[in-house]
Amino acid sequence: QLRPVESGGGLVQPGGSLRLSCAASGFTSGFPLNHYAVGWFRQAPGKEREALSCISSSGSTKYVDSVQGRFTISRDNAKNTVYLQMNSLKPEDTAVYYCATRGTYCGGWGPEEYDKWGQGTRVTVSS
Repeated sequence: QLRPVESGGGLVQPGGSLRLSCAASGFTSGFPLNHYAVGWFRQAPGKEREALSCISSSGSTKYVDSVQGRFTISRDNAKNTVYLQMNSLKPEDTAVYYCATRGTYCGGWGPEEYDKWGQGTRVTVSS
């Protein structure tokens, strides 16, 4: 079954950095991840899933205000992987982070607009 797989989470101190990866699992060689727009979301305990960033199949990017300037989304088509570089991390960034795919363009921020989700990777920001 086609789905993305996240990795790279862990424990980091406030002010630190992490790079999350979103790779393709089950995609055939004829239809790689780079044909999709990919979004990153997070969900903290007791809170709703929150959109963070999206990158289109052509490489256009968008961010929500809360992470603009701290997080950077990118893709490496040769590695069939999308990354989320997270800098200046804060305790409030603690959450499970998910990537998800949709068509080819980044549209609205609603999770319902994405159709394939990974299992998530946990990020904990704490001293």
